[in-house]
Amino acid sequence: MAKEPKTLDELFHDTLKDIYFAEKKILATLPKMAKAAQSEELKAAFEKHRTETEGQIERLEKVFEQKPQGKTCAAINGITEEGAEIMEEYKGSPALDAGLLAAAQAVEHYEISRYGTLIAWAEELGLDDAVSLLEETLEEEEATDEALTEIAKTAINQEAQAA
Repeated sequence: MAKEPKTLDELFHDTLKDIYFAEKKILATLPKMAKAAQSEELKAAFEKHRTETEGQIERLEKVFEQKPQGKTCAAINGITEEGAEIMEEYKGSPALDAGLLAAAQAVEHYEISRYGTLIAWAEELGLDDAVSLLEETLEEEEATDEALTEIAKTAINQEAQAA
């Protein structure tokens, strides 16, 4: 028997499950990163992103046509494992916050790529409500990435270098 070819709709929903898993994993990881951060500004950025992530999960749940479910996301597992290694290996060191920022930006860049793709596919599939919800999240992810870059440039990287 020939296997049925998979459709863009199936790929969209598989990727939706992937990012849903990723957002849940990120939500669990952000408090650990905030606790590990030495800079108050960085701690506050992680706390703000945690709150935004809660809203992003709620929006994703609206995009699902049935009960939302996750699918293990190897990419986000790898990125968060790298972040955990940084927290362990650089604990108490001047470079810790720079490493945490780098890990957080790796997460943001993954999310930005996923949401951009999901938006394009939702547009192709005529899922206008999904496009709006996903675009709102993409804008937040891009703003978080820009804010993290600014924190890195204005304080964290210099502090890591100066020590």
